[in-house]
Amino acid sequence: MAEESIPTTQAIPLASAPAPYVLAIDIGSGSTRGCLYDAYARPIKKHLVKADHAFVESADGTAEVDADRIVEEVGEVIDGALKGVDPGLVKAVVMDTFASSLVCVDADGDALTPCFTYADSRSAEHLARLRSQLDEDEVHQRIGARLHTSYHPPRLLWLQDEFPDVFAKTEKFLSLGEYVYAKLAGIEGAATSTMAWAGILNRHTCELDDELLQAVGVDRSRFAPVIDPAEPITDVSADAVKRWPALEGAAWFPAVPDGYASNLGVGASSPDTAAMSAATSGAIRVIVDGTPDVLPSGLWAYRVSRSQSIVGGALNDVGRVTLWLQNTLAPLSYEEIDEVFRAAPVEGTPLMLPFLTGERATGWAGDARAVLTGVSSASGPHELWRGAVEGIAVSYARVFDQLREVSPGIERVIASGGVTGAYPGFMSPVAQALGFPVQVVEVKRVTMRGAAALALSVLDGEHPLATIPETDLTTPDAEQKPYYDDLRARFEDAYQAVIAG
Repeated sequence: MAEESIPTTQAIPLASAPAPYVLAIDIGSGSTRGCLYDAYARPIKKHLVKADHAFVESADGTAEVDADRIVEEVGEVIDGALKGVDPGLVKAVVMDTFASSLVCVDADGDALTPCFTYADSRSAEHLARLRSQLDEDEVHQRIGARLHTSYHPPRLLWLQDEFPDVFAKTEKFLSLGEYVYAKLAGIEGAATSTMAWAGILNRHTCELDDELLQAVGVDRSRFAPVIDPAEPITDVSADAVKRWPALEGAAWFPAVPDGYASNLGVGASSPDTAAMSAATSGAIRVIVDGTPDVLPSGLWAYRVSRSQSIVGGALNDVGRVTLWLQNTLAPLSYEEIDEVFRAAPVEGTPLMLPFLTGERATGWAGDARAVLTGVSSASGPHELWRGAVEGIAVSYARVFDQLREVSPGIERVIASGGVTGAYPGFMSPVAQALGFPVQVVEVKRVTMRGAAALALSVLDGEHPLATIPETDLTTPDAEQKPYYDDLRARFEDAYQAVIAG
């Protein structure tokens, strides 16, 4: 097919959309969405549904969500997305969720706990215990993830100590996507990428790491079988087919982490293209063949299949920082904030370490909290916003520097996410801090589109996907480099003081 005949990602009516059709579901930090996609991974008009939710968060590190409420949401979203769709028309169901989630499930398949999210840091003491008992560098090289409160190992120890009765009754430890699938369709199975993002998959063998599970006292039988992306499930419950006739005979792809789906959604599926996400949380990731022989200390390498890995680093707090500032210290209009982001840097801007819910890459300080320093009587809302975005930009740069060690052939950085849409000027300080051009792509619901693209690659790997519109490149200004070099040094000094404290 000639390149010029390939359509863009613009939504299309069902009557004009070529098959096969895929139902994609996205469970994010703030909402659940569902949408039908056609063979080009284009959303189909009038078949998009959204339901909002929110994490329950508190100062003790709690960050959880009601797992059964999410099941209800997903069911309702599927109902809406399939309204008016003929029986058997949809050939695949695919889901992405926020990563590193955990639900304890009893022998009847019912949730004993809320869903503990990636941002829950109540296992910080157990993380410290694990770090004292294990060689973390060895674990990191084997698992592809460092020991951290976002992952299963410290959380499993925390559950044993704080909720021993619940732990004893737990038949299975499931991710949120697994729990939703089990409840709605009777499906058992965890995607390779989901188990990798849980911090318990050996990246070299693609199997659960028995040595790490032994260290936390949990047998592998308490986890679902690991399933590769090319192995969708067609044996689903009769109740699911009865409720959704449009899905009769459909292949159900085990839920994958949103980070993997995000890369696929923007077309960053090769080692020369890195995907940057800027939503509630953030990340920079690149997909590579196999897995790196040696992994830099600040990055993770998650297996996404037996043949590929996704390498990168994540930031807990990006959009969360903007929401916090808007709701507390420094409310400004979107126009004012965007102007602040686009402005040239100013000496004396406050310095912020943006760790509202702890740090992941590159230092993995799960119990770290935000630091705001250099505030004077002249510091108003504009200065606070500028300090915050510069701190986020440096956090991205710390990841990017190590990522280029793994994939030195990176030629493009593609950015997407709600923050890039709300604040187009956000990429100006980010590109400066990276010292590398960044290009924002204009595609809606990136992670959900990426999930659809994953399913379509299995259903018909030869069919092209729709092209993604791009904005102008945001390129670094050489005159600002001395400021950002100094900013990076001040950031590192403040970071070391926080870690040491």
